[in-house]
Amino acid sequence: MRIAFLTLGCKLNYAETSTYERGFVAAGLDVVQWEDKADVYLINTCSVTERAEKKCRNVIRKVHRVSPEAKIVVTGCYAQLRREELAAIEGVALVFGAAEKGRVVPDTLDLLRDGCLEGILPPTGKSLPSLGESVKTSFPFPSGDLGPSRSPGHGRPGPSGGVYPSDQQPNKEPFPPGTVHPADSLSDPSGAILEAYSTEERTRSFLKVQDGCDNFCAYCTVPYARGLSRNIPISAAVEQAKAIAATGVKEIVITGVNTGDFGRTTGESFLELLKRLNDVEGIERYRISSIEPNLITEEIVDWIASGTKFQPHFHIPLQSGADEILSRVRRRYTTGFFAERIDYIRSKMDPRPGEPQGNLKPYVFFGIDVIAGLPGETDELFEKTYSFLGNRVRPAFIHIFPYSRRPGTVAAGWKDQVKDSVKTERVARLETLCDELHSEFVEKNRGRISQVLWESDVKDGLMGGYSGNYIRVERPYDPLRVNTIEDIIL
Repeated sequence: MRIAFLTLGCKLNYAETSTYERGFVAAGLDVVQWEDKADVYLINTCSVTERAEKKCRNVIRKVHRVSPEAKIVVTGCYAQLRREELAAIEGVALVFGAAEKGRVVPDTLDLLRDGCLEGILPPTGKSLPSLGESVKTSFPFPSGDLGPSRSPGHGRPGPSGGVYPSDQQPNKEPFPPGTVHPADSLSDPSGAILEAYSTEERTRSFLKVQDGCDNFCAYCTVPYARGLSRNIPISAAVEQAKAIAATGVKEIVITGVNTGDFGRTTGESFLELLKRLNDVEGIERYRISSIEPNLITEEIVDWIASGTKFQPHFHIPLQSGADEILSRVRRRYTTGFFAERIDYIRSKMDPRPGEPQGNLKPYVFFGIDVIAGLPGETDELFEKTYSFLGNRVRPAFIHIFPYSRRPGTVAAGWKDQVKDSVKTERVARLETLCDELHSEFVEKNRGRISQVLWESDVKDGLMGGYSGNYIRVERPYDPLRVNTIEDIIL
């Protein structure tokens, strides 16, 4: 039996797809490329923008044209938000929402064994075959009472069965009529999290430690698609890091929807997680995939800067450089706070003025997320964002997204939507600024010493890798250098 995988969207999706793949391989299926006419296709979808959803639909239809007899299994955020829409596409056999990720492998295997399908949605209450540890749900969805709700900020250990209580009611801020609510679309996903990590690359693995979000930003569907914030225990994260190390991988990227919110369901802290992971033998480098500015505490920065395996590389969402927009869309910081946090990290980790020439450590890399054209973003407010990025924080890279109106969110109902043509112009300006800032960052690091982890991909006779501060470096291909870390002068 042959299976192929297609993943769209974020690093979490890639970690989850890789985990599904290990489960299917353990069950005896052969993994092939999607063009090779598999018997079953698993498509992990994204719903972050309208364009992402369109791409998902196109991929499903293309797969069905390539292999019309194959069964198509769909999961991911789009599957959670609009499962009936996906189930109606020809060729789709199963659709798994956020609450059912632990059932993807066993239910799909049941489907393949039966050779037929009774219904579009996964069956409930049936006996599932055991696949050992190939696919594991750390906190099973409770079938009845969720138990006491957690106190604000963190959870507490639950009953011996492994269920950890969590918020039963999300943020109580008002929502317009017709707004999709997590309790309406999920059977309370806040109690379960699929343990996942990626294994496709020889050098780097994405380790999922957290899922979901309690913030309910006005433009975002994540709490509806992935549920409320929850995390695996530190002990589970450490065991997975050890498993990753056993494969020879040298670098782990710690991944989550709201990674710094780690500890919601276990009462543990994000800093405690970092310290425990830092002690795992065999892993030589760590990165934090994305962390909210209000969750990067000075204590975390001080510890990372003290000499750890964590690299001088931070991916921090800003979304807007105008306080008026930040407040309206329910972000939990101001531009002043954001800038001060960047300044603090630089003060602890950047080369200091007047240091001896022998100290040639590199500058910290900041990648910053920005949404162009949020509702109410006038020309004046956009200029505030542009100026804040170009004149105040000057990151190494800007991840730019044009605002996409998502059905069911608060912002979708606002009347002051920005024209698509204006969004396009603003994206273009920010892309030009990003190019300038990245070139400046690379030039500023020229001549400084950093460590590069060489990757296995080869293009035009060259191999590449990333420095600790995320500068791409290339050299002539040498198979003996693959998955090794080498000191170089940038």
